[in-house]
Amino acid sequence: MSSSWQSHPPYSNTKKDDDLIKYHASCYCGLIQYVIYDEFPVDSTYCHCHGCQILQGAPYQWACIFPKTSLYFTSGLDSLEFYNNSENTQNHILPCKVRCKQCSSPLADEGRRMWLAFPQTFKEFRASETIREKLKPSCHIFYGQRTILGDFLKGDGLPKFEAHKNKSKQILDE
Repeated sequence: MSSSWQSHPPYSNTKKDDDLIKYHASCYCGLIQYVIYDEFPVDSTYCHCHGCQILQGAPYQWACIFPKTSLYFTSGLDSLEFYNNSENTQNHILPCKVRCKQCSSPLADEGRRMWLAFPQTFKEFRASETIREKLKPSCHIFYGQRTILGDFLKGDGLPKFEAHKNKSKQILDE
């Protein structure tokens, strides 16, 4: 029996020719796997918001943003689990966090039109510097909520914003 979320992108997308695949992504245990057909993300950011810190268990989250239409799930749809932190519910309410039910590894954030993939889940990510360059972040967002202080992030050449990119004040490196 199909859930309503399975009838919408990216879960309902049609498989394209294998030659068009740019990235292979999976959860830690490999139960959930999907491919991305776009070579370059629409954007790529480091998010320092408190929610990402807690839900990722890390000082910030790195997300590569792709249109939902550029993905295809090859396995594990029934093993997906969702969490909407605004409503504190595991229902598929957008925007939401997406993870594997079995290994609990985070896979992405799902927005209304975009899929915020975590490049560390891409098989190709560690393969070459060229791939990492294509996925390189353009900025830091919610930088005012960062937990890493000191010189670690200073001088990385990336713009830093108090909240969303180009919709909030830019923070200058001290």
